This record gives sequence, structure tokens and C-alpha cells, in this order.
Amino acid sequence: MVVKEEKTQMVHSPILTYFSMLSLLSLCPPFVILLWYTMVHADGSIYQTFDLFRQNGLQAFYDIWPKPSMTAWKIIFCYGAFEAALQLWLPGKRVEGPISPAGNRPVYKANGMAAYAVTLITYLSLWWFGILNPSIIYDHLGEIYSALIYGSFIFCILLYLKGHVAPSSTDSGSSGNAIIDFYWGMELYPRIGKNFDIKVFTNCRFGMMSWAVLALTYCIKQYETNGKASDSMLVNTALMLIYITKFFWWEAGYWNTMDIAHDRAGFYICWGCLVWVPSIYTSPGMYLVNHPVNLGIQLSLYILLAGILCIYVNYDCDRQRQEFRRTNGKCVVWGKAPSKITATYTTSSGETKTSLLLTSGWWGISRHFHYLPEILAAFFWTVPALFSHFLPYFYVVFLTILLFDRAKRDDDRCRSKYGKYWKLYCQKVPYRIIPGMY
Repeated sequence: MVVKEEKTQMVHSPILTYFSMLSLLSLCPPFVILLWYTMVHADGSIYQTFDLFRQNGLQAFYDIWPKPSMTAWKIIFCYGAFEAALQLWLPGKRVEGPISPAGNRPVYKANGMAAYAVTLITYLSLWWFGILNPSIIYDHLGEIYSALIYGSFIFCILLYLKGHVAPSSTDSGSSGNAIIDFYWGMELYPRIGKNFDIKVFTNCRFGMMSWAVLALTYCIKQYETNGKASDSMLVNTALMLIYITKFFWWEAGYWNTMDIAHDRAGFYICWGCLVWVPSIYTSPGMYLVNHPVNLGIQLSLYILLAGILCIYVNYDCDRQRQEFRRTNGKCVVWGKAPSKITATYTTSSGETKTSLLLTSGWWGISRHFHYLPEILAAFFWTVPALFSHFLPYFYVVFLTILLFDRAKRDDDRCRSKYGKYWKLYCQKVPYRIIPGMY
């Protein structure tokens, strides 16, 4: 078993690391409920929710926290079982992931786009033929989030125990600290049997898929409540669905990213994808259900086109790097041969390997340029809410902090991995995210 050293996870100081972990473990669950309550029952007003707590103290938490209902558990179970079945049984191309630190190469079945299409068609068909009204999901949303909070916490405990007693590969081990092991995870590639990859399920088939399902749910709920869907809701829903479609079209590339190839399966990734993604990432649409905004055709089109452009640039950044890696640098980037650095590194088993670092195209502008259009895309699917309240923009703020922190973690990991080659890379591409600024 490969032992994960604690220092490999601490890209910040130990005190800041422990404070961040304990804060997120304790504050994220109640924040999910607070955001839902404020969006749905407090007119989106932070002040109204604050006033409730000012008058009632912590008793307000008990009053507003919904108890997981049987309906909520049924919805979660049926949805999860449906997505698990699609992940296992839909045909897909065999795709190999990157070689892990322990020398393992995971194998996946790339059927995400098919699962996405089947999910949306099934969901819309159930609504169209009167079999399932999506309003039921919206009306039980608080109970669903409450059930997800508790159920996903138990799920992460089981992942922690599995990492101790039945790891799926040698890419597992303990840091010697139970809090770090629970938060960051024990296993890099946990699986049930040989074919069911747990992180693909939590990150892609439950988390990202639920984002699309809830986006449609909010739009349909507004339509059924008001007799029409506002242009602001339509722009919000369209941009989120385009972004998620891009994600599943590119899903095999996602398996090469930090989330899958470097971050282990613990509270940070798995609870985040099971609870935080469905609740926080969808929150602009949740707000718009009860706050329809009339943008007008011209402004709607401007926002829609700007959002689509950002999503395309984000996709093209990833496509460019993926093609560069697939061809081992023998491709064309913006009409000419790519500029690159050939870097060598040593694996944990002592083997010397080579990587190519792309320094032209989008990747010559900044080292993580693809994060910039992703943040801007999130802004454009939120801005239809306009500016009456701050809370719809929480996701944009959160995403900015998340991606800036991820860029730092990725830089620190690459600096440790590539040494002098990474220093040379940073000299050629000096900016981390924002060209000319950062």
C-alpha cells in the first residue's frame, strides 16, 4: 500500500489547512439549508434570514431545517439507481486515464453523453406525459437537500472505511491523520467491483447530471406557476444546459483533470459533488423561480451569446490541450506547430518519465487560462437575475475562489513534480490565470 504523506496535501500552512477543513466540514451543510431557505422562503433576501436569526437565535436553525421525508429519499434513490444503471449498462468507448502516482492506469467506459441524453429525454418525457411533475422535486427541495446532507456524510464515512479495509488499488493509504483522511479521502480510484467507478458516479453521473435535471426543474416550475417561463429563466437554463452538455461531450477529458487524477475520494470531492453541486451550482435558477425578470429580446440575446462564447472558449482550451497530449505534441495549435517544454519527472516507484508542457495557444496566455471563461460563463448565466439581491451571485464568487485555489494547488503540485522544468515553464508563461494581472 502506498502511504500518502500528509505534506502532499498541505499546499497552505498546516494551521490554515486544518482550519479550512474543519470549517468546511462544519459550515457547508448548514449553509446549503440556509441558501435554500433564503432563496425559496425569504425572497432571496439575506437580510430577512438574518433578521429571523436575530429574533430567534439558533432555534431558527431547528425551525427552518427540513426533515428528510420518505418522498425525498425515494426521489434520491430512484435517481441514483437510474444513473448507476446507465453508467453500468449503456455502451461506451473504452478510455484509459492517466498513469497514477503508483503506476496504475484506470480504464473507463465513456458513455456520459449517452447517459446525459437518456436522462434528459426520460425526465422531459415523464413530465410531458403526466407521469411525473417536476414541481414535486421543487416542492420537496429542502427535504431532498437535507437527506443528501445526511446520506452523503454516511457515504463518505463508508468510503473512509473502505479505504482502510478494502482499497481498490495501490493508489490508496493513510496520512496518519483521521481528519485529513476523511476530508481528502483514502483512495484515488475507488471502485465497486471492476467496472463501477465511484468518483465517476459522484462527480459526473450524480453531481453534474443533477445540475441539468434541476435546471430543467426550476424552469418547468416557473412555467407551471406563472403560465410561462421568463426570458431570464430561459437564458439561465439554456446556458447551464449548454455548459453541462459541453461537460459530458468532453467527459473523457475530465478524467485527466485534478478532480479525478489527483484528488482522492473523500468529503471534499464526493460530498461536494453529491450535495454542494446540486444545491449551490443550481442556485441562480433556484432564485429565478420566484423572481422572474423581463430582460427583453435584445439583452437576452446579448447575454446568451456572451455566455455561449465563454463556454466555447472554455471547451476549446481543454480540447487544445487534450489534442496536444493525444498526439504527443504532433498537432497544430492556432495554425502552427505548438511551442512546448519536454519535462522529465520521477514517479513514486522510482521510474523516470517524460511529459510535454504546452506553452502556446490558450496555454501560452496563462497557465490556467481556461478558468477565466468558466468564471465568466457562470456570471452570464447568473446576470439574468440582475442585481436586486447578492445571493444569486454566491456561486460566481465561490467558483472564483475555488478555481483560484485550484490553480495554486495545481501549480504547487507541478512545481514539486517537474522541478526546474516547471520553473522554465513559468518563465515562458508567467501568469497563472488572468493575463497581465495574475
